[in-house]
Amino acid sequence: MGSLRRSFFFRFGIEETLHGSSAIARPLRINDQIRIRTVRVIDDDGQQLGIMATEDALAQARTAGLDLIEISPTAQPPVCRIGDFGRLKYEQAKKDKDARKKQRHVELREVKLRPKIEIHDYETKARMAERLLIDGSKIKVTIMFRGREITYTSFGKRLLDRMAEDMEPLAIVEREARLEGRNMFMILAPRVAPTGPPKYSLHRDAEKDHATTVAATTATDPEDVTDPADTDDTKEQTSA
Repeated sequence: MGSLRRSFFFRFGIEETLHGSSAIARPLRINDQIRIRTVRVIDDDGQQLGIMATEDALAQARTAGLDLIEISPTAQPPVCRIGDFGRLKYEQAKKDKDARKKQRHVELREVKLRPKIEIHDYETKARMAERLLIDGSKIKVTIMFRGREITYTSFGKRLLDRMAEDMEPLAIVEREARLEGRNMFMILAPRVAPTGPPKYSLHRDAEKDHATTVAATTATDPEDVTDPADTDDTKEQTSA
């Protein structure tokens, strides 16, 4: 008998109110588990049937082939609903599954830098940060000081400021730069709607375009093109 009674005692994730809203709930009781003398009853269609004795409410539920479900035990009197508990559990499980799918799990990833990092190494780290932000992760940008480097924390601060500025189209600064022990770090969080590519890539592309333009201009500059006739005249003057 004890196992049969326990079979009616389920942990259910939603507690309904009179207006159909939902909140985090405690375990629900159904049918014979409801010991209170009087309850407020709602039928399977959501219509309020008023306050009645629990025995009468349970009899109505059984007559309809349904369950009496205590959906708001803290109300005065407690609120019960006549319905199919199995169907209610199934619908709630489906809602919970859909909610878990929509949940966005944000991971905190770390990008480590040295205060005297070279330009190409910085760009490698910046590309890593860009990829992580696009994937939806937060990044912790850490400057690691070794030995006497700790006396030049201003270098690390400027490097973090540069990273924050370069990633500004993709991220916001969630936590400003701060020094803890021998490390200085800041945290960047991805923007909901990025405003463009990171600035370091724009600078790099601009430099490439400038170099290409200069090379093309130099190759076609009339002042740098020598006329063969001028060369012959120069040779004759030298011979004379």
